[in-house]
Amino acid sequence: MLVSPMQRLGATAALLLLSGAPLVAAPTLRYVLAMPAPQTHYFEVEMQLSGVSGRSTEVKMPVWAPGSYLVREFAKNVEGFVAQGGGKDLQVDKINKNTWRIAHAGQKNLTVRYRVYANELSVRTSFVDASHGYLNGTSVFMYPEGQKQLPSIVEVRPATGWTEVSTSLKPLSNGPTFTFQASNYDELADSPFEIGNHKVLTFEANGTPHRIAMYGNANYNPERITADFKRICETSQQVVGQNPLDRYLFIIHNLERGGGGLEHLNSTTLEVSRNAYNTEAGYLGVLGLAAHEYFHLWNVKRIRPIALGPFDYDRENYTHMLWLSEGGTEYFSNQIVQRAGFIKPENYLNDLATGITRVENTPGNRVQSAAEASYDAWIKYYRPNENSPNAGISYYDKGEVIGAVLDLMIVQATNAQKSYDDVLRLLYDQYYKKLGRGFTDAEFQDAVAKVAGRRFDDFFARSVYGTTRLDYEGALGYAGLKLTNTITQPDASLGATISLTSGKPTVTNVVRDGSAWQGGLNVGDEILALDGLRATDDLSKALAGRAVRSTVRLLVTRDGQIRELSFPLLAGTAVRYRIEPVENATPAQLAVRRKWLQLKS
Repeated sequence: MLVSPMQRLGATAALLLLSGAPLVAAPTLRYVLAMPAPQTHYFEVEMQLSGVSGRSTEVKMPVWAPGSYLVREFAKNVEGFVAQGGGKDLQVDKINKNTWRIAHAGQKNLTVRYRVYANELSVRTSFVDASHGYLNGTSVFMYPEGQKQLPSIVEVRPATGWTEVSTSLKPLSNGPTFTFQASNYDELADSPFEIGNHKVLTFEANGTPHRIAMYGNANYNPERITADFKRICETSQQVVGQNPLDRYLFIIHNLERGGGGLEHLNSTTLEVSRNAYNTEAGYLGVLGLAAHEYFHLWNVKRIRPIALGPFDYDRENYTHMLWLSEGGTEYFSNQIVQRAGFIKPENYLNDLATGITRVENTPGNRVQSAAEASYDAWIKYYRPNENSPNAGISYYDKGEVIGAVLDLMIVQATNAQKSYDDVLRLLYDQYYKKLGRGFTDAEFQDAVAKVAGRRFDDFFARSVYGTTRLDYEGALGYAGLKLTNTITQPDASLGATISLTSGKPTVTNVVRDGSAWQGGLNVGDEILALDGLRATDDLSKALAGRAVRSTVRLLVTRDGQIRELSFPLLAGTAVRYRIEPVENATPAQLAVRRKWLQLKS
């Protein structure tokens, strides 16, 4: 029998009364969020904490937003922190970068007030201006140290003239006063708010109400987008086969330029180009982004590496498995778009071939493993420099192609009876539902082995935790498909990217082990002349048709000094893959293909 926290509290109170012990009320927490002058980009927060004990209380602001693996130091935007109790100002000391200590010496009811400057509109930060307000909880709401488990009430006071507040938190009142309930700080931190006069679209997916909060003008068709999102959601739910939702919210910001998405427990925020709806390719991109973030409901929020929750908001939370959490989600989201019928199987194969091409054309793929890329996300992925492609690989890109190869290996090992879907179902049942925790790296490999009926330890050691090239050809061959490099005769290549900087041709990237790398051309060099002729803004035309091993002479300026460089042009190493069916595929291969792509025939 399950006993709720309120039932346990009531039972404890009854025992205390019977024993004659004094009854101590449990602490309560309430937030009031206001934005009286939104054009100034400030949120005003009031935090009411009742029933505290001791002589001091510490409150903290997180340093990062789950799902975006970078320490962002949200406390840098906090101003005017004050605390009161019993109608008097209390002493406040800031004891480190994100913690304030309040001395209250017997006062049991505290009121904390502070302002947050919010002028960064991204899916991972907070923003308010004259048109709307958007916030992620970790960058606005503080919490009392050691009491993240406290439930809370959030009252939102929109700016004058604003009538909509959208969040996935449970509503208690919905205008003119907007109040919501969070079961603990983790839920509050994981439930963004959109506040203003945005349009709200609604639909049901397998009986669960879904809402889309649409901010910004864009040429979308409301009927089409709700119908298509419904297909995406219902197809996504079929992967794991269990729906953990009683409600879900999409927040979509339609902007001049889109900026991706961020997943949450029962919601997501998407940044979309307002022109994306005008073309089929752009619209497919919107659906793919929605599928990716929606599938995080399972893969990350409930099926997760053990490091990804409960969160430590004070520091980095390390895992070797972002290739699974993010790259694996990208793999499944692309599959979902195909399974839902938005693209044909051959288009999906073209997209997968593009993904393989992208990975294999990144020199860092041979330097950094997918596991290392995951672990170093905090210091590398969100802080790229001109050498990043040479030194590392995206755990999104590598994780997607790992997912494809692993899926095909599972389907082949089980004679087309099982797939990667079944691994996620096992993880969901075993770790989320039964044990209520995440899994370790070894437990993930055990789950794959249990579904496949055999272990793939060598595959993980070599191609996930090592940098051995994935056996794409072998895996695709299981499905009667072949991978072909369409570049059969590589041309001579400079091995560098030249871009116009202030109208001047400047080196912005040098490819590891290529011609420029070996010849001493540096990032930041301005190209003045090529083979004695003044450099143009398109050096590729001047180099076209050069023979491999022919010598190129460059005049460059570096740090204000003129330098002459001369080196041979090596053959380019770039690949361009396509995937196509083999002739006379066997029945076993066709069975694997049907299972993998979920084809009816």
